[in-house]
Amino acid sequence: MPAAEAFSRASYDAVIVGGGHNGLVAAAYLARAGRSVLVLERLEHTGGAAISTRPFAGVDARLSRYSYLVSLLPAKIVNDLGLSFALCRRTVSSYTPTQRGGRSTGLLVGRDEEGTRASFARLTGSDAEYGSWLRFYERTRTAAKRIFPSLTEPLPSREQLRARLGDDATWSMLFEEPIGVAVEEHFTDDLVRGVVLTDALIGTFADAHDPSLLQNRCFLYHVIGGGTGDWHVPAGGMGTLTDMLAHAARRAGAEIATGREVLRIHTDGANNAEVVFRTDDRGEGTVAARKVLVNASPQALAAMLGEEPPTPPEGAQLKVNMLLRRLPRLRDHSVDPRQAFAGTFHIAEGYQQLATAYAQAAAGRLPEAPPSEIYCHSLTDSTILAPELAAQGYQTLTLFGLHTPARLFADAPDATRDALLKATLAELDTHLEEPIADCLAVDEVGQPCIEAKTPLDLEHELRLPGGHIFHRDLAFPYGDESTGRWGVETAHPNVLLCGAGAVRGGGVSGIPGHNAAMAVLGR
Repeated sequence: MPAAEAFSRASYDAVIVGGGHNGLVAAAYLARAGRSVLVLERLEHTGGAAISTRPFAGVDARLSRYSYLVSLLPAKIVNDLGLSFALCRRTVSSYTPTQRGGRSTGLLVGRDEEGTRASFARLTGSDAEYGSWLRFYERTRTAAKRIFPSLTEPLPSREQLRARLGDDATWSMLFEEPIGVAVEEHFTDDLVRGVVLTDALIGTFADAHDPSLLQNRCFLYHVIGGGTGDWHVPAGGMGTLTDMLAHAARRAGAEIATGREVLRIHTDGANNAEVVFRTDDRGEGTVAARKVLVNASPQALAAMLGEEPPTPPEGAQLKVNMLLRRLPRLRDHSVDPRQAFAGTFHIAEGYQQLATAYAQAAAGRLPEAPPSEIYCHSLTDSTILAPELAAQGYQTLTLFGLHTPARLFADAPDATRDALLKATLAELDTHLEEPIADCLAVDEVGQPCIEAKTPLDLEHELRLPGGHIFHRDLAFPYGDESTGRWGVETAHPNVLLCGAGAVRGGGVSGIPGHNAAMAVLGR
């Protein structure tokens, strides 16, 4: 029996390649509009990188394994699709430990304005840096409020977006000069500068003054989410979100078939296409479609179409998942560990430390002091732990390391991963009164509950080209003659890109999925 006959029909209005969160968003919108929709997913489950798993044998802790936090998901998508999905606000924005004058201290940024002001004063000796912090982020919040709604509208031109922002100085800061210029103009303290700069480097290998402005594009997407720039913990873990999206798509009438790897797309460039896929047990099959939406990277799309692929991207991050029996004690006794780890815990992310780590990695060496940041989701949402684990004080930690490009792992991937993990944890230990290894839980066979993923691991497991978490370098959220109306168009009118590699892609947002659906519907 041909594999295609397992579906309800031989031809669909839309076939969506890839069941990650963007593909599911597109499927739900199109099915709700009355279109016949089929989603083909290579893995045996939906969700892509936005999943929750229990990575440690015999331990009931459900971690957001690859994608950690949510900021860019518009409330419009949640409301349009009827998702009963909640985002939990963290009580603390960030904590950054350091040594000053031979003593352990740090910068704690939270909801409490007076507490934050006092933390700045203790660190820097005056209120001046905190005043600069307020002025700087007032500018980014204004930009967020004006720019974020445009992400689910047809692409504005550069001049239209500039007019929408309505502030030439902020436009120049974000879109025209390296973000390092603004960081150095606004702030004098090295640690404060580093905390600000980290938003420009998550998943992006660049220097603060890189003339390409890669760092500016990354920074922009990190400070405009939701029109506020706030980052939240997904209630129940990232997998809860994608499970709800899959349910919304099916409820609207979309079909989702897992275990189907798409190999080729043939299109007449107009209204007819054929998608060739394979399964492990039934070989190759085909299904026809009027439109094909690809929730995969531009590299993968080119391979499916038999075209020359774009320049390969390169990821530059380390992802580490941990389960602890308890939070470690800090050398900075002025802050409770439950406060310090409730937000983003910055490690070796002073401004000069970031510059040094970038220079070392660019020269082909692992950073001597690897910069990273940690999130403890279980402090915000304890439901991801089994009740007995939560009662015993167990906590999850997820770590995101910076400035570790894929090229560093090419020759000895496993040994290099081990060396980087060891150096990263050692850098964390410099701020703890006890080694983090002493706090790790163990699984059912006595192994420590810790796993690390390099860019090469992400490429192997998730098909992220070069391990790049955004599929390719981020683009500014405006269009030109090459981008199409929605930023999802390709050279083939009935083949659209609905993944993170679209213009206004990257992050857990659903925006490319929404925009591809709108392009199909002609809205």
